[in-house]
Amino acid sequence: MNDIEDLQPSMPDGSSKSRSSNNSTIVEFDDDLMEITQLPSKLESISVVEMEGIEEVVKMGRNDLEDLQQRNSLSATSSKFASTNKSAMVGFDDDFNQIKERLVGQSSMLKIISIVGMGGIGKTTLARNVYNDSYIVHHFYIRAWTTVSQEYNVKELLASLLNSMTDLGDKLYEMEIEELKKNLYQELQCSRYLIVMDDVWETNAWEEVRRLFPDKNNGSRIILTTRLSNVAVYADSSGPIHRMNFLSLEESLKLLNKEVFGEECCPSELEGIGITIAKQCKGLPLALVVIGGLLNKSEKTRAYWEYVAENVKSAVTRNYDDFVKTLSLSYNHLPHHLRACFLYMGVFPEDYVIHVSYLVRLWIAEGFLKPIIPKSLEEVAKECLEDLIDRNLIMVRDRTYSGELKTCSIHDLIRDLIVRKAQEEKFLHVMNQKVEISPEIIKNQRRLSIHGEIQFDVGDMYDSTVRSFLHLAGSILSIDIRFQLLRVLDALNITFKKFPIEIVQLVNLRYIALIYTGKHKIPASISKLCNLQTLIVFRRLMYGKVRILYLPSEILKMPQLRHLLVEEGFLPCPSDAGNGNLQTLTGVIDFRCTEEALRSIPNLKTLGISYRYDSRTKWSICCLENLVNLHQLETLKCDFDLKCWLYICPLAFPPNLKKLTLSGCRISWKNMSNFGSLPNLEVLKLKNIFFEARVWKTNEGEFRKLKFLHIECNNLEFWEVEGTHLPSLQCLSLGYCPRLKCIPSEIGEIPTLQVIALFGCEKSVVTSAYSIQEEQHDLGNDGLQVHNHKDFYKIGNSFRKMYKSNELDPANKLTMRQRIQTYR
Repeated sequence: MNDIEDLQPSMPDGSSKSRSSNNSTIVEFDDDLMEITQLPSKLESISVVEMEGIEEVVKMGRNDLEDLQQRNSLSATSSKFASTNKSAMVGFDDDFNQIKERLVGQSSMLKIISIVGMGGIGKTTLARNVYNDSYIVHHFYIRAWTTVSQEYNVKELLASLLNSMTDLGDKLYEMEIEELKKNLYQELQCSRYLIVMDDVWETNAWEEVRRLFPDKNNGSRIILTTRLSNVAVYADSSGPIHRMNFLSLEESLKLLNKEVFGEECCPSELEGIGITIAKQCKGLPLALVVIGGLLNKSEKTRAYWEYVAENVKSAVTRNYDDFVKTLSLSYNHLPHHLRACFLYMGVFPEDYVIHVSYLVRLWIAEGFLKPIIPKSLEEVAKECLEDLIDRNLIMVRDRTYSGELKTCSIHDLIRDLIVRKAQEEKFLHVMNQKVEISPEIIKNQRRLSIHGEIQFDVGDMYDSTVRSFLHLAGSILSIDIRFQLLRVLDALNITFKKFPIEIVQLVNLRYIALIYTGKHKIPASISKLCNLQTLIVFRRLMYGKVRILYLPSEILKMPQLRHLLVEEGFLPCPSDAGNGNLQTLTGVIDFRCTEEALRSIPNLKTLGISYRYDSRTKWSICCLENLVNLHQLETLKCDFDLKCWLYICPLAFPPNLKKLTLSGCRISWKNMSNFGSLPNLEVLKLKNIFFEARVWKTNEGEFRKLKFLHIECNNLEFWEVEGTHLPSLQCLSLGYCPRLKCIPSEIGEIPTLQVIALFGCEKSVVTSAYSIQEEQHDLGNDGLQVHNHKDFYKIGNSFRKMYKSNELDPANKLTMRQRIQTYR
């Protein structure tokens, strides 16, 4: 270690900086990175240790590496090892400029800048390049870098910071903690300083040192890098968090080419394969650097690159144990109650968009969560999911306008780690190849997730240990379910010719999702499943035609049932006491909302109902005005046959309602005023609506919390509104309103408005939307966007995703598989 330090000339500020020469040596230690370049010739074998944003992979002997690790301890590292020449960055230019601007900004107060992201995304690389920037070096009189890591030592942490600023040398390690604190404070109080605390895992680590950083109004700054959002918020809840994003495909390809070819160009015959390899790294710099190092040391032939392109993830995770170790740090840091939830994410195939409601039901059915009074299990599950997101282990795909999670996903390399870990611990077995698997192997698994066309003979599975069986492949498989201990059965991709009556004997079942084609209704004996929490049933004939599914009245008497989701299901009114646990009821047709029926489901939060036209129908028998008695109801979707335009349906809604979707009915403006008076309404969708009058006048005080308004296919001609009438509106969506003349210019005065989305609207409407945008831009409001699409069915369902990421989903023609995923 002394020899290495001798090779680093001292800098005026007490740090060290190595010049680029054949004899220079740079050693850096982070939790995610040990970078060694231009090493002496005695080091011989490749090693990559705890990498994040590594720029070069070089040769080093195992004994030398172990010796360096032992002597440095990897717990806290001074800037003598971080203050090196800048590593070349790819794809972080915007991040670099933003951080640099915040470091040298106008504010003279002490500022804390947190850089947050998953392991391997480049936090340390970004911080290091900013730290070593020539302007930053000149701007700050004192700079110090310390790497905290999971297992930190307070004394070593303080000593490493002081070692960056003083020449006390070994004396530092003879001082007590209080003396070190005193010296550190004294060194910092008279100078403008920059401190980097890299890889912070605990709020306690920050708490140990935060009082030692004086604020003398001289523009001092602290950079903190972490994988945990809560640590960043704890350090400074007032300042914005800088979140690292994945590299784009162009940036990924640039980084990959740099690692493989340096300053040279990629041969033309390898360009296409290089793009394929870069895509599979999914924008994670660590993966690109590792695979780039592998390709750099190998023959640059088309055949070899094609082999690597087919095995990118295995090449990264199986050939580089240190890469897995880097990502495993996040898993090892999880509290016990989150580990099962995290490993369970392995049941989903690659690139699977996971609906949060689906995931929450599965977690609850698996028994991973314990109730915390007064919270429901669903609320506890969502908090656990938010925790995993804050740890940058799960990615948010979409949120609702109220901020609630809607969909999420996992990075492919994180998923690969999960699957390997889950199979090692016999937690989960994933089958995704076209192979024959013996019944004996299956019998000894606790959870089975099918991702491909798996062919196997179930045989006698009555004594199997399988608790969960999920078939998530796109193919159709016909089998019998005979797992005695089964808790979770997700079989929406399995075709049953009739309702599998044998499952009513599986008394441990908590979750059932299936589809069948026969004519038999769901048997009343399903009520024997006293532990069942979620029931999702489709009934479908050939060519995708839906037939009415008849549900037994006993189904509402099942004591643990929380979620009942069907498609075109008829549910008779209960004759006696119902279910106080039921939260979700969707897909029910012609449901009579009598007081007796609603009393049987008093805690319902989500209701989806539809009504078909019948000339003999009297809407009074539907009792829709009684919906006001569902005091816990938050989401309501009510569809009517288009012929219902002939009638005004009496409607009344409970005050807790947040999301309302109506389609196919006639509405009076009195109804619209009722909608506007709902105190918690955030989302309103009106589709195929016939308005009594063709002019809509909103009033002051209406729609106070409305964030998303979608109006589609109606006879509306004029709309009169003031900028104060919809004070919280974020997105206005209009589709196929052939008579509407224009959008009132006052819409642009709504301060929260971010998007106007138009689909198949008249030219005058489109013109008025762009005029509103131009007017707002002239006033300095550049945030308002207008999206115009001629064909509504060529965009995705999610307007939230559109206005947040400016990316449109592909075709909106829902396949059976997409519909199934939504119901899951």
